[in-house]
Amino acid sequence: MIKRSLKIEIERSIKKFPVVSIIGSRQVGKTTLAKEILKSAGKNAIYLDLELPSDINKLNDPELYLGENEDKMIIIDEVQRMPELFPVLRALIDRKKKNGRFLLLGSASPLLLKNSSQSLAGRIIHYELSPLSLKEISGREHDYKQLWLKGGYPLSYLEPHTQSSLWRKAFIQTHLERDIPQLGIRIPSPKLHRFLTMMAHMNGQLLNASTLARSLGLSSPTINHYLEIFEGTFILRSLRTYHPNLKKRLVKSPKIYFRDTGILHTLLNIETYDALQSNPYVGHSWEAFVIEQIIAQMPAKFSPYFYRTAAGAEIDLILKAENSSPIAVEIKYSLSPRLSKGFHYGYQDLGCKKGVVIYPGKDIYKIAKNIIALPVNRLVELF
Repeated sequence: MIKRSLKIEIERSIKKFPVVSIIGSRQVGKTTLAKEILKSAGKNAIYLDLELPSDINKLNDPELYLGENEDKMIIIDEVQRMPELFPVLRALIDRKKKNGRFLLLGSASPLLLKNSSQSLAGRIIHYELSPLSLKEISGREHDYKQLWLKGGYPLSYLEPHTQSSLWRKAFIQTHLERDIPQLGIRIPSPKLHRFLTMMAHMNGQLLNASTLARSLGLSSPTINHYLEIFEGTFILRSLRTYHPNLKKRLVKSPKIYFRDTGILHTLLNIETYDALQSNPYVGHSWEAFVIEQIIAQMPAKFSPYFYRTAAGAEIDLILKAENSSPIAVEIKYSLSPRLSKGFHYGYQDLGCKKGVVIYPGKDIYKIAKNIIALPVNRLVELF
């Protein structure tokens, strides 16, 4: 399943930048998207997969190989495995300035962004490819339930339940035993699996590194290191608190969410929709699902946060664009959502002019002044 709008946007950038990068988790469809882009562009291109020894050998002398093919677009998949390439790319680009020379695919965000920002500043534009979202699947009433349960990885979403569950278990195992070690991170996979399982039980909650460290018999710096690993490989998301210039005592710890609820449910041993409905973590799972759906549709000018004060004001999600008042978003897994006093306090603190409650119902209706209830299947209307 190709994300058509993203494909069109990337094709435009290929004409404007020497290097375009597509980052995202393993198995999310980066290679498929890249090959579709090249097919529709009709470009003479070379595809290199840095997981293949034969392709790595071609780059033993990258200046020679890439220089000899300077008239072709070169796709380099899993580019984070060869960070020494970035200075060479810069030199080649500066020697022959031409747009659309390199299309880089990577599944480790911090490593790729750090290396490219240091070497390719002003020459590269980044795009993130996320798992499938509601706007990319058909609009039938119950589609969100399957996407929520199985997650948005194409090979998980498109498979029947049993095969989907097996695929996700294999994905987690491969990620821990192969993908992370390939990044040069030497941590035994059982330790990472235990940490990830613990994070599944803490999904949607404030990070307390010291408490988590005591539970796992680790140090707080180690917990933060593990968190960076899974953030960098697109498994977890840290949602930061919104810090306006207010004289309020604000909660400083981030909230941690799984970016794909299918992976979350596998770690929680939830395999069916009925089991999800009766699970005590259903509310936090719904919150993680809705937040990722909103971020997937969010215009680039917005940034996501949450808001919580020591006095009890709390808003699940703040969407803030520069020079505009924040949008307050509350997420409720209920057909008759109600707003808490904490939400109203936060709404007043921040001077919000628009509020939205996302819920699993069918109708849009007004809850309070400038605050509406919005069905999850109609999230596109949020912006």
